[in-house]
Amino acid sequence: MNLIDLHVHSSKSDGTLTPAELTAHAAASGLCAYALTDHDNTDGLEEALAASARYGIEVVPGIEFSTEYLGRDIHIVGLEADFSHPDFAAQIRFYRDERFRRNLKMIQKMADDGIDISFEQMTSSFGKTVWTRAHFARYLMDHGYVSGMDDAFRIYIGEDCRYFIPREKVSPFTVTEQLRQYHGIPVLAHPLLYHLSDEELRRLIVQLKEKGLIGIEVYYALHSKEEEAYLTALAREYSLLPSGGSDFHGSNKPDIQIGTGHGNLQIPYSILENLRRHKIHSEF
Repeated sequence: MNLIDLHVHSSKSDGTLTPAELTAHAAASGLCAYALTDHDNTDGLEEALAASARYGIEVVPGIEFSTEYLGRDIHIVGLEADFSHPDFAAQIRFYRDERFRRNLKMIQKMADDGIDISFEQMTSSFGKTVWTRAHFARYLMDHGYVSGMDDAFRIYIGEDCRYFIPREKVSPFTVTEQLRQYHGIPVLAHPLLYHLSDEELRRLIVQLKEKGLIGIEVYYALHSKEEEAYLTALAREYSLLPSGGSDFHGSNKPDIQIGTGHGNLQIPYSILENLRRHKIHSEF
């Protein structure tokens, strides 16, 4: 069976492998294709695509947008959009720059409270990538403020914590509509991580469908078989196609392997083929 992974991160956001290293790793892991879906940026696509021929694996261009709905951080994975279009590229830069402004505020607030952190220290630790809260968690762990990254989220940077600063609100409906406008495949990522009620999740799906949602992440590293069955039924009910991915981050999530997650994933290439076929037949 030709296996794929449609949710993967590189060092251009909060993964630890460069796009080229990631491409080599995906090929060595036996995948025939993977999607690079870094947070709010496509900076790694050129490098990953250049490496694809060298390692004999297909790289699917992607992105993972962070948006807000009902006070929760909702993620939309976008596959195979026209990321090079000047207007869409400008929108992506806006989302990336808003994350940068948020990060500066978090650094300042921590520093004001005596935490040994600065923009220069973060840059020295992580380079000029698109920092997510996972970078702050890693920094706090590496500098002895917490014993693990989960503790950093629980104590310092989780949504109810002192150093959490929200970014300017971006709607999941806006980015879904933009992805369709630029010929992409919008997918609702890991829908059970948002802790929405069944009614709230259904309402979100209905509204996203109105903007052109095509897929929902049925197959995910943290999903049980029962959760997969629930999401499969939701996908069928709302005429959405299943998608799936590991959410691989390298050593930032060492228990999750590319392609297989916790060992529970096996995503066939036909999943990607079906998403592509639906996009072609439903272009706005």
